[in-house]
Amino acid sequence: MLAETICSAVSAAGLGIAAVTAYRKRFLTATRLAAYSLVPVGLVLTGVVEWAAGIAFKPSVWIGFGVLGLSWLLFMTTRAVERRGGTTRAERKAARAAGRNGAVAPAASAPSLGAGAAPGPTAAKPKRKQESAAAGDDFGDIEAILKKHGI
Repeated sequence: MLAETICSAVSAAGLGIAAVTAYRKRFLTATRLAAYSLVPVGLVLTGVVEWAAGIAFKPSVWIGFGVLGLSWLLFMTTRAVERRGGTTRAERKAARAAGRNGAVAPAASAPSLGAGAAPGPTAAKPKRKQESAAAGDDFGDIEAILKKHGI
């Protein structure tokens, strides 16, 4: 009730100032002042003032805002913990690098098998043989591509 009275008084004062301004032949300014002066009365008549006053002075509303803030804080905390994932920085970096390197080369016709992908006795070869085999595989892939294109 007090808010409605204050809004009505503000509107009446604004309309009085607009009338004085119109008397001084400044009609554009007077019209603008009258428009601004009618806004508080319009808000009272639509019930917005009562609704805002009800929100501002109810403790349950402020408790609700506190609960929403706590909820947001919990969401952000779980997101930060999830990003951390409990892994070290080196492990996350290795995982990103592994994600970038695909199993199939962009122009390859068949999937390429990396070192250690073949099961059984081939995994027990000495390092020199694996390195030379890897170099031979690279040239074998190139040869296969050239043969495919008839070169």
